Amino acid sequence: MWNSKGGQKRGAGNGLVAVAIDKDKGSQNALRWAVEHLLSRGQAVVLIHVTKPTYETSSLAPTKYTMDRQTKELFLSFHCFCTRKDIQCLDIILEDTDVVKALTEYVSHAAIEKLVLGAASRSGFMRKFRADIPSCVTKAAPDFCTVYTISKGKVSSLRNASRSAPFSSPLIDQIRKLNNNFSDPNLINAAAKAAADNKAMLKPRSSFESGSRSPPLPGTTRPSLLKAFADYPESDTDISFVSSDRPSTDRNSSLLFDSFIDSTKNSRLSTSTDYSMGSLRSGARWSESNIPPQNFSSVSFESGRSSCSSQNLQDEVEAEMRRLRQELKQTMDLYSTACREALTAKQQAMELHKYKNEEEQRLVEARQAEEAAMSAVEAERAKCKASIEAVEAAQKYVETRKSSTLDGETLRETMEMKKMFEALSDGKIQYRKYTIEEIEEATDNFSPSRKIGEGGYGPVYKCYLDHTPVAVKVLRPDAAQGRLQFMQEIEVLSCIRHPNMVLLLGACPEFGILVYEYMSNGSLDDCLFRKRKMPALSWPIRFRIAADIAIGLLFLHQTKPEPIVHRDLKPANILLDHNFVSKIGDVGLARLVPAVAENVTQVRVTSAAGTFCYIDPEYQQTGVLGVKSDIYSLGILLLQLITAKQPMGLAHYVEQAIEQGTLFTEMLDPAVPHWPAEETMELAKLALRCAELRRKDRPDLSKEILPLLAKLRDMADEKMANLLFAGSPGASPKYSQHSISQSETD
Repeated sequence: MWNSKGGQKRGAGNGLVAVAIDKDKGSQNALRWAVEHLLSRGQAVVLIHVTKPTYETSSLAPTKYTMDRQTKELFLSFHCFCTRKDIQCLDIILEDTDVVKALTEYVSHAAIEKLVLGAASRSGFMRKFRADIPSCVTKAAPDFCTVYTISKGKVSSLRNASRSAPFSSPLIDQIRKLNNNFSDPNLINAAAKAAADNKAMLKPRSSFESGSRSPPLPGTTRPSLLKAFADYPESDTDISFVSSDRPSTDRNSSLLFDSFIDSTKNSRLSTSTDYSMGSLRSGARWSESNIPPQNFSSVSFESGRSSCSSQNLQDEVEAEMRRLRQELKQTMDLYSTACREALTAKQQAMELHKYKNEEEQRLVEARQAEEAAMSAVEAERAKCKASIEAVEAAQKYVETRKSSTLDGETLRETMEMKKMFEALSDGKIQYRKYTIEEIEEATDNFSPSRKIGEGGYGPVYKCYLDHTPVAVKVLRPDAAQGRLQFMQEIEVLSCIRHPNMVLLLGACPEFGILVYEYMSNGSLDDCLFRKRKMPALSWPIRFRIAADIAIGLLFLHQTKPEPIVHRDLKPANILLDHNFVSKIGDVGLARLVPAVAENVTQVRVTSAAGTFCYIDPEYQQTGVLGVKSDIYSLGILLLQLITAKQPMGLAHYVEQAIEQGTLFTEMLDPAVPHWPAEETMELAKLALRCAELRRKDRPDLSKEILPLLAKLRDMADEKMANLLFAGSPGASPKYSQHSISQSETD
C-alpha cells in the first residue's frame, strides 16, 4: 500500500487493506485493530459498506452520487478516528441484497489483499436465525486475500492468503492521487484559513438553540480540520467519541465535535471527502464503460463542489446538533442509571463485607466453642478413664473378697456335710435306713411305670415299703449340688415332726434316696392348674390350705435354737394328702439363720437360691437372707391360690385390678363360682402386703398373717360344716366340691 511519501508499509508489499463497516460496534473494533496492527500514518484504508439496493443494479454498480444522510453519518464516525490517526479513507458503498457476495466480488475486483471484518455483536439468540457474515466471507474470499475477524479487539479467526494478487489493484492510482492532493501546500493553506473561519463561527450551543444560524463559509476545506484535531489529545478524538454506541458527556469534546461537524459539512478536500466517494462511484462505472477512473475523479470533484449549497449544509449542522443533543441526553440518562447501579452495588458490597465479617466472627466463636467443648470432652474422658480404673480396682477387690468368701463358704459347707455324715454315722439323726435292695424291689428296679414326678434333683417314684404307700425321691448321680441339699434335707426333716410338714420315713444315704409319706392328691401346683384332670379346688379348701401353709412356715421360723428359712416356697413344694391337708416339703434349700438381734433373724449368703418369681427381691439383690424372705414367697403363693395364674407380674396385675375395683373379680379363678367378695379381697390385700419389695414393709407372720388366715379358715370350715351337714353323712372334703357349689347356687 502506498503512503504519502510513496513508501511501503512495514514491508507488507503494495497490498491494500480494507475494512468492512456497518453500524454495529464490531466495525469500530475492526477499524481500530487495523489501524493499530496493519496501517501506519499517511497510509490509506478502504472502508467498504454494503447497503440494500434502492433500484435494480449489479452488486458492483455505484449508488447515487449524493449519499443519504445516514450513510454520511456512518462514514463520518470512522473518518473522525482515521483523521486523528493520520489515516486516509477511501469510501466504497456497494448495493446488494447478499452482503457476502458483494464483499467477495469486490475484493476480487479490487485485488484487496487484506480484509478486516468485525465479529457480529448481536445476541446468541439472533445468531441462530441469521447467517454469520464473517465466517461466510472467510470461506468465500479469494485465496490471495488474508481475512481477519476481530472480536472485542482481538483476532477471533484468521485465514491467510495462499498466493499474491494476480493483478494490480485499480484503486492504486486513486490512492496515489489522494496522497498528492493531501500534500498540496495550496490546499493546506486553504484548509488553515477555513479552520480559522470555522473557529470564528464556533459559538456556544445556546446560539444554535436560540435560532441564530450563520451559514458556513463556502469553499472551506477539510484539511484545516487535521490541524485543529491534532491539537487535542488522542482520547478526545477516539472513534468511541462520535459513536452513537458510546457517547461522551464531556462539554469541551462536544464543542470540538461541533466544529468538526461544521468543517465537515463545508469542506471538500478531507481524506474522507465526497470527492473520493464520487471518484469510487465513477470508478465503479468505469468497469462497465472502460473509461479511465482519473477522468471521473476531476469531474466528481467539480460536481461535488457545485452541488453543496449553504442552506443544505446549515440544515445538516442543525440535524447533527439535534442528534448530538439526543445522544447527550441518552448519555446523561445512562450515566444516572450507572450511578444508581454503582451506588446499589456499593451498598451491596458493603452489606456483603459486613456479612462476611459477621460470618468470620461467628466462625471464630464456633471454633472457640468447639475448642472449649473438646477441652471439656478431654477432661471428661480423663475423669471417665480414672473412674473406669477405680471401678476395675474395686471389681478386683470385690472379686478377691468374693473368692475368699466363697472359699470360706465352701469350707463351711464342707464342714457341715462332714458334720452331717458324722451325725448320720453316729445315729444322732433319727430315721429309718433302707438298703438299696429294698428300694429296688419296691420300685421294680425304678420302673418308669412307678414314676409319679420329677423333682429338682431327680425323679420321684410311688411304691410300698412295710405295707405303707411311700414316695421315693432319688438323687441323680450327676447332681453334685444336690448332694449337699440331700444331706441338709435329711438333717432338717429327721429332726422335726409337724402335721403341716412332709414326714421323712427313711433314707438310703449311700445312694442318695429319701423315703417320704405318700401324698395322694399331689402338689398344690397340680391342683391349681389341673394337671391331673382333677376338679377345681373350692374356695373353702383354698382358704384352709392358706392357713395350713402359714402354720407350717411359722413352725420352721420358730425352730430352736435357730430358725429355719425354707428359701423355695412355691405351689410345687406344697403337697396335699387325701383330705387336702397341705404339708410343706422339699426343704433341701432350707438354711439355719442365726439371730443377730432381738426378733431379727438374717444371714448373708453368696448367691441367691430358689425359684425365680418367688425369690425375695431384697435377698436377691443384697444376699441377706431372713425369715421375711419366705413371706415374699408366701404372698405370691396366696395370689396364685385365688387366681390360679402364673406368678410372673401377678402382684402388679392384682394391684391394678383392686385399684380399678370392678376388674378384681375378673382376676379370680373362673373355675370357682361365688367367691366371698369381702374375705377374698382381704386375702388379696394381705398377699400384696406380703409381696412388698422392701422387707420392712412386709407383715409379721405370727402377729398379722396367721390371725387373718385363721379367721378365713374358720369361716371356711363353718361353711363346709354347714354344707356337709346338709349333704350325705358319708361325704368327704375330697368329693364335697360339687355339693358346695350347688348349695351356693341355691
